[in-house]
Amino acid sequence: MRNGRTLHLVAVAAVVALAATGCGGDGGKEKGADGPSATSSGGPSGSGLRLPSLKGEKLEVAAVWTGPEQANFTKVLKEFEKRTGATVTFVPAQDPIVNFLGTKIAGGSPPDVAMLPQVGAIQQAAAQKWLKPLGPEARAQLAANYSKGWQDLGAVDGTPYGVYFKAANKSLVWYNTAAFGNAGAAEPKTWKEFLGTAETISASGVTPVSVGGADGWTLTDWFENVYLSQAGPEKYDQLAKHTIKWTDPSVARALTTLAELFGKPNLLAGGTNGALQTEYPVSVTQTFTGGEQAKAAMVFEGDFSAVNIAQTGAKIGTDAKVFPFPAVGDGAAAPVVTGGDAAVALKDGKGAQALLTFLASPDAARIWAAEGGFLSPNKALDPAVYPNDVQRKIAASLIGAGDHFRFDMSDQMPQSFGGTPGKGEWKALQDFLKNPKDVAGTQARLEAEAAKAYKG
Repeated sequence: MRNGRTLHLVAVAAVVALAATGCGGDGGKEKGADGPSATSSGGPSGSGLRLPSLKGEKLEVAAVWTGPEQANFTKVLKEFEKRTGATVTFVPAQDPIVNFLGTKIAGGSPPDVAMLPQVGAIQQAAAQKWLKPLGPEARAQLAANYSKGWQDLGAVDGTPYGVYFKAANKSLVWYNTAAFGNAGAAEPKTWKEFLGTAETISASGVTPVSVGGADGWTLTDWFENVYLSQAGPEKYDQLAKHTIKWTDPSVARALTTLAELFGKPNLLAGGTNGALQTEYPVSVTQTFTGGEQAKAAMVFEGDFSAVNIAQTGAKIGTDAKVFPFPAVGDGAAAPVVTGGDAAVALKDGKGAQALLTFLASPDAARIWAAEGGFLSPNKALDPAVYPNDVQRKIAASLIGAGDHFRFDMSDQMPQSFGGTPGKGEWKALQDFLKNPKDVAGTQARLEAEAAKAYKG
């Protein structure tokens, strides 16, 4: 498929040099204007961003973010308070967030704005008539600063509801440079080379791969990258829409490929049981804590892993480097899977719309981007604000792809199947990690759960 091939070529060209780059720059932070109705640089045309005075208004914003993500998003909200005079409260939400919001709505106390981490969640909330369409100011910022692909992801039946404030490149493998150096290992470009590199590192006395199997979403990302590269974009789109079944031979092929890694406990940090008990943040930190004595040499996940790496003291670009997820199959393109969190309004009023307008602007994006562990699909954001060359190049791969990318498959599905801990795809792939030989059984369970979710 031409669009998929274009994305792969653009993204790989932008990312291949990552391992050779070091850190640089001070983040390029820029101060925003003060006070209600402040104006600042808006879209790429230079139009000003004007926000209304909201003095005395109180807003609530719900998101599932915790730890550093919550802290960094709070800095964005503080800037909005500074510019408008509003008071904004962050409301910690639980996964699945649609269920959390449903409870709030049923109780008559929905938040003004929520950050939805799945396309399927936006569609489900819109179907329940919970969401308020974007106002003209937010639409103007969206049109000026986002490619059509990102605009379409936030719309349902042509009506725009969501602003994708935070994005992710979920096709990256981070590695411990000391472990690679001691083993004499090189960055792999294909799946076959990846497995060979894992064996080389294992022979050096270091466990090669850290897997955060306690969080089922990481396993969906493993599957999606293998499937996109191996089966291709057209099949990927069909499976995402459930127009082909999970019993399709292409799914069996992808699971069999994953089993080449998951079926060798000696290649996984802590073995199979350890991987199933390791949560995503730990899967990252244990790859870099202790330098040469770290528990693993590689960990697969998105650009947001930089936040967790920073907690270990490892320096990105020196102690921690990154390479694109390897291409799977002869002549296959390297996969590029993206994800994101969209801001939506659940209440009428100028406060919620003003916040969506702000979040659609580069002014809001630059605040978190300067802190690291953040990727914006906002094409008007100056890449100089990212804290190091590694993140700047990852961002360039996303923006350079334009509309030609594939969004996280599980996030496009009904949340009951693709986004619920302990259920649906998350649980089926955790069971597969436990027993990688059971390809057919895994397919049958995935299809049964998917059929039920899509029917619902």
